[in-house]
Amino acid sequence: MSRALEGLRVIDCSRLIAGGVLATVLADHGADVVKVENPRGGDPLRTWLGDRGQLWWKVYARGKRSVTLNLTNPRGQDLLKRLIRDADVFIENFVPGTLEKWGLGPDVLLGLNRRLIVARVSGWGQDGPYRDRPGFGTMVEAMSGFAITTGQAEGPPTLPSFPMADMVAALAGASAVLAALRHRDQVSGVGQVVDISLYEPLLVGRALGVHAGVGRRALQEPRPRSSPRRSALRHQRFAGRQQRPRR
Repeated sequence: MSRALEGLRVIDCSRLIAGGVLATVLADHGADVVKVENPRGGDPLRTWLGDRGQLWWKVYARGKRSVTLNLTNPRGQDLLKRLIRDADVFIENFVPGTLEKWGLGPDVLLGLNRRLIVARVSGWGQDGPYRDRPGFGTMVEAMSGFAITTGQAEGPPTLPSFPMADMVAALAGASAVLAALRHRDQVSGVGQVVDISLYEPLLVGRALGVHAGVGRRALQEPRPRSSPRRSALRHQRFAGRQQRPRR
């Protein structure tokens, strides 16, 4: 059975999780994803957790074909440009300004392929006062207010046990890329740049909870020490069947 994105070519130059999962979502729906890795060790996710990280790599790299290119080298840059000419989507998550330094900024790439969708993933976005700061998921989960509203009131801020900020950004990015493709094919005939930060999707989620009045009005009122820190409905602990005392 054919899949929705068959015939779509994606060049994935991202590393680690957010950009990679974005590309994986597209691959799951039939896109042809070419994964571009650094020839010196490849994607850091391959060795992120030593031997345990091999499973992560198999999960996040599924459905992709890998090539290696040294994008700091003029030959590697020329080879990437050749790939771009026939691509529909280009995904990258370098520090903002890096592609421009290499002569591979969106203006150059769109000049080679006017129908290209350029998806740029970063911690804090391509502009603004934080654009040059490191932007890992843990920082974003704290900065967005997620960590302080998770866990017990008497405990410290609590982080998720999986890369939540990256995963949320990846899904938001996939939605944005599909919207950009729709706009290209049905409205404008040309591509565009999609700016995806790890921070904004989590902040929007927190803001929606605040606006709806969930919990104790979004941290503006102090919580009793006996209440849970979580800010959505009832998240207190309840004994399971095996823990209930017998009568």
